[in-house]
Amino acid sequence: MINYEAIYALYPNVVKTLGNKAFDINGNQINYDTEAVNSWVSPEQYKRDRRVEYPSIQDQLDMLYWDKINNTNIWTNTITNIKTNNPKE
Repeated sequence: MINYEAIYALYPNVVKTLGNKAFDINGNQINYDTEAVNSWVSPEQYKRDRRVEYPSIQDQLDMLYWDKINNTNIWTNTITNIKTNNPKE
């Protein structure tokens, strides 16, 4: 699978991709380093990873309510673990 986001990020002169080829504004093909493209990680990836792990807002509110009632820290521990497992880099 081609990481098109990486191609656009690493090669700002790319304005179009077609299959595994990249082109500049004049239609000239741009050669790119496949290894660099494949190893690139979006600086926004942590947000995507966290979004998948976060409980719904309803569940988080329920955790907060029961934490207050029971004097526990379940919500804080849950969110801290998610942020720790998916740090901003």
